[in-house]
Amino acid sequence: MSDGATGAAVRLRDVAVRYPEADRDAVGGVDLDVPAGAFVVLLGPSGCGKSTLLRTINRLVLPYRGAIEVGGSDVTESDPETLRRGIGYVIQAVGLFPHLSVAKNIAVVPQLLRWPADAIAARVDELLELVRLDPARYRERLPRELSGGEQQRVGVARALAARPRVLLMDEPFGAVDAIVRTSLQDETLRIHRVLGTTILFVTHDVDEALRLADRIVVMKEGRIEQDGTPLRVLAKPATPYVEALLDAKDAVRRLSLLHARDALRPANGADTAGAPLGAQAYRVEAGATLRTVLSELLEHADAVDVVEDGRRIGTLSFADVRAALLASER
Repeated sequence: MSDGATGAAVRLRDVAVRYPEADRDAVGGVDLDVPAGAFVVLLGPSGCGKSTLLRTINRLVLPYRGAIEVGGSDVTESDPETLRRGIGYVIQAVGLFPHLSVAKNIAVVPQLLRWPADAIAARVDELLELVRLDPARYRERLPRELSGGEQQRVGVARALAARPRVLLMDEPFGAVDAIVRTSLQDETLRIHRVLGTTILFVTHDVDEALRLADRIVVMKEGRIEQDGTPLRVLAKPATPYVEALLDAKDAVRRLSLLHARDALRPANGADTAGAPLGAQAYRVEAGATLRTVLSELLEHADAVDVVEDGRRIGTLSFADVRAALLASER
């Protein structure tokens, strides 16, 4: 489905925050440019300032210095409530209203914006389908009748209800188990692809950051330690702190960021390139990670076929995987 939402650029300049009675800044002069439609993860341990920085964007935290723009507009010139209605916000403690049905929870912001009732009802159903909850089954349920993962899906739907151009997510999946967490990560990536909404996502979980991000912003003591693509940050950590935080020497982590299509050895000859596969061939999809490829190689064969749209486009061996890994370090 197409939602029509598009992302907005976010720009921070020299943003600094200090809490009352604190002897140092929680955020110390941060500059950050987030392009429209990007998925940026703020990564770091508890107390590093990542959540504080996130909350300056929707004015839940007020900086004492600096400028913040969303879609080219200075957030300090916006009414806080109006600003927040236009920026989605998802947190770990979902915060659904316990006495309201799922549909009424999702409808809160559209109602505040005085959308027509029929438009709100259509939007509720559209969003439930987007987060893969059957509207007929879930529309009238109360939050207490939902699992933790279902509650988080409703929380995401509510945050997207008014078609925000920016979505802020603060440790949103930290309270669910590993299997549900992976499912929610997959859904978040899918929703991002569908909507093109700009997402800023806070986590202390390195694997979650590597799995989700277009860019990772590593924070330490209120400042940005490194900002780059997941592969760049992992392969070329800027400081010993980043290297230790990401366990950057773990080659398997890097394999999860590389894909079969980027490392394959092309099929030779017109008679083999793009040829259909036999039933017994070991194969991986072109979009599979090299971590998946390595598992297949260890379990099945010295080489596997790489396929796209059901046809072979090349092969991958242990040597090819190793060469791609070494190349990522350059």
